Amino acid sequence: MDQLQPRQPVPSASDTLLETRRRLLKGGLAAAGISLLGVPEWVLPVMAQGAVLVPFTDVPADANFTPTPDRRTLDTRRIDGPITPADQFFTLQHYGHPTVDIANYRLTLSGLVERPLSLTLADVRSLGSQDMVVGFECSGNRGPLQGASGNGRWTGVPLRTVLERAGGLKTAAREVVFFGADGAEEEVDWRGRKFPVTVKFGRSLSTEKALSPEPFLAWALNGQPLTTHQGAPLRLVVPGWYGVANVKWLMEIRPQQERYVGKWQAREYRTIKGEMVDGVMKWYETAIEEMRLKSWVARVTREGTRHRVLVVTLNDGTPLRSVEVKVDNGSWQPATADASTTEKYGWRFYTYDWPNPTPGEHTLVSRVTDANGQVQPEPDALANKVTFLESHQQAPRTVMVS
Repeated sequence: MDQLQPRQPVPSASDTLLETRRRLLKGGLAAAGISLLGVPEWVLPVMAQGAVLVPFTDVPADANFTPTPDRRTLDTRRIDGPITPADQFFTLQHYGHPTVDIANYRLTLSGLVERPLSLTLADVRSLGSQDMVVGFECSGNRGPLQGASGNGRWTGVPLRTVLERAGGLKTAAREVVFFGADGAEEEVDWRGRKFPVTVKFGRSLSTEKALSPEPFLAWALNGQPLTTHQGAPLRLVVPGWYGVANVKWLMEIRPQQERYVGKWQAREYRTIKGEMVDGVMKWYETAIEEMRLKSWVARVTREGTRHRVLVVTLNDGTPLRSVEVKVDNGSWQPATADASTTEKYGWRFYTYDWPNPTPGEHTLVSRVTDANGQVQPEPDALANKVTFLESHQQAPRTVMVS
């Protein structure tokens, strides 16, 4: 779906379904030795009857998916459907979880709007209610388990509708800045001098992007009100962009003429990469915005002698041409798209049936190509990138076939 769609009943994972899955796992898969993977049997996804997980051998011994107050990550081996349950959707924040009085909540529209406004959550919801499936990852998400990612059905209203409620933007507006309730006292460095300031988490969009159909303000995830972890009561969602752009606990929208150069945009979230140009290494700094083209092997399962590889893809919404899988030093083989994941801005699943693997350790890697012919970079293609953000190169995995 290219745009926000009129709200439909949300097929979120129910408690009954989860309990059924747990019973199936306890009764059928535990005997297959799944606990050898280091996670309890009941948290693993339901697969085809009789299927068992083929263990990865590259999972760190200290891998831990227990939520902390400020961080949640997803064990992508346990993906059991297109929609990530809200309590498993990854979260990360730099200033902890602010306390927002929802009963007295106000969203402020200030700066270069025709009519400055202060809107209650009810005011925002009165502007319309539409759903959109959006998947994204933290820009720092990387292997082997790629746990800082998720895919959800968000309910909200287009950002441009809210801006129109304020009479639209003034001609001088160049960017639209979004501030959350989260912040802290920090020292800002300027030419070696330190200045104590109160910093709020903020990100900006160009006015062109802000007025496009895609960005929206969400108040629900998978049919339920946002939790504190997911930015209650209101957050920005920018489809096709990295998670950092999706400002949580949204308190203020401020169009302005000046470029926004806040810490979490201009300084902390950027990619520094070197490129050889005419034999000379040149260095470039780029902003963290649209997601780069990416795929990864999430799990391998065995059913009898049949082995199946699950691949997950994420990108900026550009249509995909193909996903391929390579085993060891073999040739690239096509993977098949999963018809349950066709949303433009959602993650997409592909499967590859791996015929007759020999016992022992094998290396698997996936690559995705989009409709413009752009190919996911090879593992060493980003060797000159000195920051770990935007890690989207091909990511080899190792598994043990018995």
